[in-house]
Amino acid sequence: MLMLKLLVIPGFLLMISLAGKRWGPSVAGWLSGLPVVVGPILFFLAIEQGVMFAAQAATAALSAMFAMIAFCVTYAQVAQRLSWPWALMISLLVWGLAAGVLSLIPPSLVFSVIAAATALLAAPYLFPSVQPIVSGPTPKSDKLLLRMMAGALLTLAVTLLASTVGERWSGLLAVFPVLGSVMAVFSQQTRGPAFTAVLLRATATGMYSFAAFCLVLALALPQFGWQGFVLGVGVSMGMLLITKRLLLRSGNNAPGTRKLRKMNG
Repeated sequence: MLMLKLLVIPGFLLMISLAGKRWGPSVAGWLSGLPVVVGPILFFLAIEQGVMFAAQAATAALSAMFAMIAFCVTYAQVAQRLSWPWALMISLLVWGLAAGVLSLIPPSLVFSVIAAATALLAAPYLFPSVQPIVSGPTPKSDKLLLRMMAGALLTLAVTLLASTVGERWSGLLAVFPVLGSVMAVFSQQTRGPAFTAVLLRATATGMYSFAAFCLVLALALPQFGWQGFVLGVGVSMGMLLITKRLLLRSGNNAPGTRKLRKMNG
């Protein structure tokens, strides 16, 4: 089980990073909206704590979409004016404040859906307008390794803490912006703030897939047990295809958007 925790999520993060190197920030951000971190974490929680625990954690993770999108918007806005340490510190502070408020609200699937829907619908209007992206150097292999290590550490931390922090904080921590932080920082360092803003905007678009996955798990796990994960993955992939159309429709002629068209013919 330990080896699975150390390999599954880093493998997903590696695939997303390589896709971003080939097809650009829109594709990398769009794919990072997949539940590549929260999915394995909830699966491990179901194995170790039971499916009902995982269902409650999925409900909390769905509400944490609000905090995650708040992180993405804050980083994209601050990065246009300040260097990456400030952007990271301020955006993580915003995430922590949002997650703290969410943890105080009584758990409710209806509230989680409202919080996630509000954040997803508002996100396109909150990101900064940026100039077309200029190509830059691709990330080095050591940075890819750091992304993979961060994902593995989050998986271990959340699953180990689950028995003490409970299902609510387990779900909230599963949506901690590990991938978002690493990709945003290295993107700002190597490609600049405009590239970073496009990546984070696409991440918010791809999070419809993430939200669909968490919603299906919250509803299906109590009724169907482990089959809920299969259903969740299927719905998540279907939503990803829908958001591809949204990304192409909302994007202009930015290079990342053009590459997204080419990627699927």
